[in-house]
This record gives sequence, structure tokens and C-alpha cells, in this order.
Amino acid sequence: MVRALLELGHWGDQRLGRAIDKLARSITGDDYGRYYKGGVQAPGFVCSANYGLPCAWGAVRSLWALNRVPSDGRTPAVEAGIDTCTQFLLRYDIARADYPYRERINSSWFKFGYPLGYVTDVLLNLEALVEAGWGGDPRLGQAVDLVLSKQDKDGRWKLEYGYHGKMWADVEKKGRPSKWVTLRALRVVKWYRE
Repeated sequence: MVRALLELGHWGDQRLGRAIDKLARSITGDDYGRYYKGGVQAPGFVCSANYGLPCAWGAVRSLWALNRVPSDGRTPAVEAGIDTCTQFLLRYDIARADYPYRERINSSWFKFGYPLGYVTDVLLNLEALVEAGWGGDPRLGQAVDLVLSKQDKDGRWKLEYGYHGKMWADVEKKGRPSKWVTLRALRVVKWYRE
């Protein structure tokens, strides 16, 4: 929601500012006690949906949101949140998505989709990290290779995951070339190479 509101031009709204501050502090734990009521996410990306282990999906989404905060408006809490996200995400093998898990690595990591709902994939992980300035980091190389390996002979990527039947209308057909996944993949490859 933070990213969407920022993209829609609501920077400067006090309510959004409080939400950004809350998000940043939920990542670092700095003075988060005044917000934390239990539930989905706690400092260190601890997540009840991941059996109390750190949730990489939450880290990717948090970084993706905080990346949109204008650089001249980033508080120390936001900068610390971005740093904490990137350090957590880069500590693991992005191409394998071997982030903390209890039973198995979620196969959704490897299915590129659109729209970007609850599920996070390797492609969104790369988008967030590259957008945060880590495009030249060699730790992203194998994940970029994974993205390129999914490109078809016509230079497109298929929709592997979607929210079919869960929205008013399906955006694209699963298993078919996707203009949205292709756009996302091309952006990541371009940003990484630059």
C-alpha cells in the first residue's frame, strides 16, 4: 500500500508518513514497541505465517515500498530499514531463494507473475534490489541468469503465476507470453547490466 500511494502522488500526506515510519521501524525494531500489537510481521522480518522465522517475502515487499520514498525525504529510520532489507536479502542465494523456511522453499519464488499480489518471486526480489542500487552486485548474477533462462525464443516471458478467479477479471492467460512479466524482466536485465 505504501508503494502504491507514493506512486499515486501522496508523498507528504501525514498518514502516509506515519505508515512509512511504522514500516521502517517494523524492520529494524527501533522504537517499534509503540506500534507492535502481535500478528504478521515483527522486527527482523519475523512472521507468524512463516512459523516465526524471518519472511523474505516481507523483506522484498518492504524494500520495494521503501525504495519509492523520495531520497530527500528519507529519515534515518527509512535508510536503516532499506539497509536492513538489502543486507537480509543479499545474505542468501537469490537464485535458489534459500531464505529461512521450515518445510520447503516455496515454489512460488520461481513462478513469475502479474499482478503483484501477495506472492513474491525472484523477479520482484531482483527488481527491489536493483532499484535500491544493488544492480552491479555479483550476488545477483545467478538470479539474473535464472530470469534469462525463462525467456522464450521471441524474447518474451510467460505468465507462470496469477490471481485467476480471485479478481474481477483475469489480467492475462497463465502459461502464455505476458507483456507485464516481460516488461518486468526486461527492466531488471537492463538495470543489472547498466
